[in-house]
This record gives sequence, structure tokens and C-alpha cells, in this order.
Amino acid sequence: MIFPETWWGFLLSYLTAFAGGGLLCAGAQLLIVKTNLTPARILVIFLITGIFLQTVGAYEPINSVFGAGISVPIVGFGAALAKGAITYAEQYGILGAFAGGLIQTAFGIGAAVVASYIVTLIFNAKAK
Repeated sequence: MIFPETWWGFLLSYLTAFAGGGLLCAGAQLLIVKTNLTPARILVIFLITGIFLQTVGAYEPINSVFGAGISVPIVGFGAALAKGAITYAEQYGILGAFAGGLIQTAFGIGAAVVASYIVTLIFNAKAK
């Protein structure tokens, strides 16, 4: 983050993360209200936005300001996919481009699978 390591700096980092996530949510809400896009298509738009921002080099400066507010949502996942694909394509060629995104995001996907399994063990789902 760009803020100093004091209590005020921590507060500012939380506020900027909240603002970044809030801007993403506001943008998604505008798309829902003003267009006929489904939520799934809006997710794809945000994913592709993250890929685009990482590809043109604009994601890192935005991430340094908003931190988790921009990296935790689906935009951050798209940027991670693009970063992995670019990195591994430079090292291994076209096959690296296909594998790089999966390698870059494997830990997060694995953690999500394990966490969802633990939640299913704790809670009992009920059909409506």
C-alpha cells in the first residue's frame, strides 16, 4: 500500500480498499439497472476488464492504491489469469500461455474448493 505503517495509514488503507470495492459494486449496479445484462455477463465483463487492465499495464498502479478492494473481486482474478499467461508465455511459448493462468490462480481456486467443502460439512443445505 502507499500509506505509512501507522494507525492512520492502516485506516486509510481500509478506507481506500472499501472505496475501490464500492466503486466496482456501484458500476455493477449501474449495469444491472441501466442494461438488460444478466449477472453472469456482468461477471464476465469484470473478468475481461481485469485481463485488459493487466495486459496494458494499468492494473498494478490501480492495485497499489485500492489494494484488496480491487484484487479480491473478479477483476483481480482476471488480472491474475492474464499475469500468469503473460509470464509463462514469455518462458515457455504458446503452451505456457495456456497453462500460466491456471498455474497462477491454482492456490486460490484450491483454497476456495477446500473452504466450500468445510462449509458443507458445517451447514446443512435445504432445498426450497
